[in-house]
Amino acid sequence: MKIALPWLTALLTVLPVLSASADPWPSWRGDAEGSGSTDETGLPTSWGPEKNVRWRVDLPERGNSTPVISGGRVFVSQAVDAENFRGLLCFDRADGKLLWKSGVTYAKPERSHRDNPYCSASPVTDGEHVFVSYGSAGVACYDFSGKEIWRRELGPIDHEWGNSTSPVLSGDLCILYHGPGTGASLVALNKKSGEIVWSLEEPIWQPGKRTDGFRDRSDRGVIGSFSTPIIIEAGGRKELVMSFPMELRSYDPATGKERWRCAGLNPLVYTSPVHDDGVIVAMGGYYGNSIGVKLGGEGDITEKGRLWQEIRHVGGIGSGVAKDGNLYVQDSGGVAYCIDMQTGETLWEERLPGKGKSWGSFVLAGDLIYTLSQPGDSVVFKADPDKFEVLAQSDLKEHTNSSIAISDGELFIRTHEALWCIGDGTKQL
Repeated sequence: MKIALPWLTALLTVLPVLSASADPWPSWRGDAEGSGSTDETGLPTSWGPEKNVRWRVDLPERGNSTPVISGGRVFVSQAVDAENFRGLLCFDRADGKLLWKSGVTYAKPERSHRDNPYCSASPVTDGEHVFVSYGSAGVACYDFSGKEIWRRELGPIDHEWGNSTSPVLSGDLCILYHGPGTGASLVALNKKSGEIVWSLEEPIWQPGKRTDGFRDRSDRGVIGSFSTPIIIEAGGRKELVMSFPMELRSYDPATGKERWRCAGLNPLVYTSPVHDDGVIVAMGGYYGNSIGVKLGGEGDITEKGRLWQEIRHVGGIGSGVAKDGNLYVQDSGGVAYCIDMQTGETLWEERLPGKGKSWGSFVLAGDLIYTLSQPGDSVVFKADPDKFEVLAQSDLKEHTNSSIAISDGELFIRTHEALWCIGDGTKQL
C-alpha cells in the first residue's frame, strides 16, 4: 500500500543532497551500539504545545515505536488495525508533510499486550534504504521513495505480550531478534536481497544450578525478551550482544558464531544492554536481575567475566545511557538511578518530577539526559554521579510509550496522537 504524488520523484532526488550535512538518527537508539547518545549540544531543554514546536502532524493510530531520521526524512512504523495495515510512514523533516506510506496487509491473529500495538519495533536505515519489522508479517526493506525492495517472512510470533524488538545493521546485514515466544530466533538477512545469511534459535535454559533468584519453571511467570541487540567494537572485533531470558550472549555478527555467554538474568527482559569502556550492563524487566560483564573471553564467562549481579534489581522497560563509567536508568515507576557499571553500586536514586511512569528510554546529549514519560511530560537532568540536578521540565499533554530521537538540533517525539518536531523556534503547523 503506497501513496505517491507525481512531483515526488524530482523532490526525493534532491532532498538527500540538501540534507547530507544533517546529523542522522538512523536507528531506535541512534547508533548500532544502541548507546542512546549524541554529541550534539545546545538542544532545546523545554517545550510545550505552543513552545519550540517546529511542526506537529497527526498520526492515524497509536503506536510505540521511535522515529528514525536520515536524508531529510523522518520514518515511523505504523499499524492501522481497522485496515489490517502494518507499514512505514515517511515524512519530510522540514515541515512534517507525509511523503509516502508503504506496507502490507496482515489479517491473521497475533497476540499482544493491550498497551503494545502492532509495529512497535522502530525502523533502521543506512541512508539509502530503510528496514522495518512487522512482527508476524515479516521484515521489509524500502528505498527512500517508498518502493519495496524485498520482504522476508520469518514465521508467526506468538507471545501474550506481543513483540517490539527493532532491527540493527552490521555491514551488509540486517539483524533481528524474531521473538519472543516458541521458535524465537536471532536472524541475519542480506541487506540487498533479504536472503537469510544465518539464523540461530533462541537459547533454551534447563533447570539445575541457579543463581538468578528463581526456584523453578513454575516460579518464572512471563518468559521472553523484548530487547534489541547492540553491536560494539571490543578488542579489535565486532560483537553482537543480546539479552535473552536468563543470560547475556555475544556473537560474531558476520557469521552468528557464539563468542561468549554469561548467566544471571531472569526470565523476562525488556531493556537493551548498555556498553561503556569494556563493561556491559544487562537488566531484567520489572525488578528482575541485573549483571555487569567484563568484555573478553570465550564460552561461558559467568565465573570469570561477570563483575557483579543484583537480584530483584531496579530494571524497567526503558533502556539507560552510559557516561564516564556510570549507568543512568529508570524503573517503570519513574525513579531514576545512577549506577557504577564496574561494581553495580547505586550512587543515587531519585524520583523524577512530573507524572511518573515511563516505557521510554533515556537519551544522552552531551552531559544532559532527556526523559519521556507515558503522559507526555519530559525531564532534562545532568549526567552527574554526585548529585541529581533537574534543569527543565516540559509537557506535550499526549500519551506516549516512545523515546526521543535527536537530529541536527531538533528533537522528534512520537505520541499516540502525533509526530512532533521540537526545535528552538515557533510553531509552523
